[in-house]
Amino acid sequence: MARTREFDTEAAVSRAMDLFWSRGYEATSVRELTQHLGIGQGSLYAAFGDKDGLYRAALERYRTTLGATALRSLEESADVRAAVRTLLVERVRIAAEHGGRGCLLVNAACERLPGDPSIGRLVRDVQDATREALTEVLSTAAGRGEIAPRHDPGTLAAFLITFLNGLLVSAKVTPDVRALEPLVEVALAALD
Repeated sequence: MARTREFDTEAAVSRAMDLFWSRGYEATSVRELTQHLGIGQGSLYAAFGDKDGLYRAALERYRTTLGATALRSLEESADVRAAVRTLLVERVRIAAEHGGRGCLLVNAACERLPGDPSIGRLVRDVQDATREALTEVLSTAAGRGEIAPRHDPGTLAAFLITFLNGLLVSAKVTPDVRALEPLVEVALAALD
């Protein structure tokens, strides 16, 4: 008879997400994970398959929490400049926290690609969803005359995502929102 799982897997994934986010995939050992989560190695393997399975679950958790919140706030704002500014500044603030741990998904791309195609798909899916939401917001804003008509909303959205990715890496090097926030204003000038 199979044993009943004796720990909260959702809480374990959240705690693992924080550890991977702070240390990275390679620098986090299974032993550190089991100690941090307060579970045995057998329980980790039974619940997640292996360290890689737990990492993917942590990335999905990041996607459905922080990523979903960012998209929701973007879609709910009436003012396109304020929405884009909030999106960029909030992501930088989160990336600069805890000594500059960056963005878990950008960190995953930097650490695991090109060698791990499934991580590449996950990161690309998140970036595609963000780009599509941003394109929709920018298209609506263009229709209302809020951004210059010379811009293609899809290209502008792709630029802003690329800029954000670079900014998130910069937040690891310089974890100071006040130093990075003026760069957001430069990117917003692309809307003119």
